[in-house]
Amino acid sequence: GKKKKGKKKKGKKGKKGKKKKEKDLTPDRTIESLYEELVEQNVLQRCPKVSMSEYLGEYNYLGTTLRQVGVEPMPCLADVRRLVTELAILTLGSETVHEKAPLVKSVLMAGPRATGKKMLTHIICTETGANLFDLTATNLAGKYPGKKGLQMLLHMVMKVGRALQPSVVYIGDCERTFLKKVPKSDPSDPKRLKKDLPKILKTIKSDDRILFVGTSKNPFDCEMKPLCGAFQRTVLIPRPDYASRFLMLRSLIPKHGGIITNNLDVSSLCKILDGYTMGHIVTAIQGVLTDRRITQLSKKPLSASEFVAPLSKIDPIYKEEEEAFKAWYGKTPLGKKRAKLAKGDDEDDG
Repeated sequence: GKKKKGKKKKGKKGKKGKKKKEKDLTPDRTIESLYEELVEQNVLQRCPKVSMSEYLGEYNYLGTTLRQVGVEPMPCLADVRRLVTELAILTLGSETVHEKAPLVKSVLMAGPRATGKKMLTHIICTETGANLFDLTATNLAGKYPGKKGLQMLLHMVMKVGRALQPSVVYIGDCERTFLKKVPKSDPSDPKRLKKDLPKILKTIKSDDRILFVGTSKNPFDCEMKPLCGAFQRTVLIPRPDYASRFLMLRSLIPKHGGIITNNLDVSSLCKILDGYTMGHIVTAIQGVLTDRRITQLSKKPLSASEFVAPLSKIDPIYKEEEEAFKAWYGKTPLGKKRAKLAKGDDEDDG
C-alpha cells in the first residue's frame, strides 16, 4: 500500500510542474560549452551540403486520370519535393513564413529503403542553414545513460537548438521508438524517447524554429497511434516512376563522368530500372563508370547492358512493398481524413 501512495504523490508533483516554466538544468553553462559537448558526443553533426535541385523527380501527369477511374495514385517525387519545401524549408528558413503559416513541429518521412529520406533531411538543413541534431537510437547507444541522462541530453538539444535556430532534430528509423517489443539483440534501447518525445514537442512554441524529422522504412512494425501522435505530418516517399528514372539517368550519368550517346538506349534502361530508387541508380552508375571505363568512353560508348551486372547485386523495391506503405498510410488519421475528403469530392461530381 505504501508504494501506491508514493506513486500518487509523484503524479501530483508532475501536474504542478507542468504549470511552471521549463527548468534550466544548465544555468551556469554557456551555449558554446553545450554546443561543444554535443559536437563531441556526435549528437550535433556537420550536415553534408545537398541542395533541393539534386533531389531529382518528375511530376506524375497521369494522377488525375487515375483518380477519375477511382484509383488513388502514389505521390510522385515532385510532390515530395513540393511538400518538403512547404512543410519544412519555407517555415524553417523564413521567419515571416514561420509566423504566418500553421506551426509544424514534426514531419515523418516514410518510404522504402534508399528512397532518399536522409538526403531530404540534409536538404532541409542545407537550404535553411539549420543545425542538425541526430537523436537516432543507434547514435545515442551508450550515451547519457539513465532517465536523468536523457533529460539532460534533451534539455541541451532544445537549449542549443533554440539559441541557434533554425534547428532540425533528426530521428532515423523512428518507428523503433514505438515498437511493441524490442528484439533482445538490439543494444541501442530504441524506446528511450517514447515518453519524452511528445513532452518535448509540446514545449515547442510558435516562435521556435525547430523541426523534428523522423524517417521510417518500416512504419507498419510499430504502434500507429503514438507514431502518428508524435508526428504531425506524414510524407510518403514512392519508388521513382518511369519519368523520374529517365530524368535521373539523363542527369546522373554525365555527373559521374559518363557520356550519353545513341548507343545507350536510355528508354530500355529505364524499363530495366523499374523498382530501383535513386540511391540504387547512383550505386549502379558508380559501379559502371570506373576511372578506367571513363577513359575508354571515346572508343567504346556506354551501352544499357553494362548496367545489368551492378543492378543484379541490388534488391529492387517490389510493388507489394510500396502497396504496403500505401495501405499503412490509408489507416493513419491523415490518410483516413484524405480518403473521406476525396469521397466527398466524388459524390459532388456525381
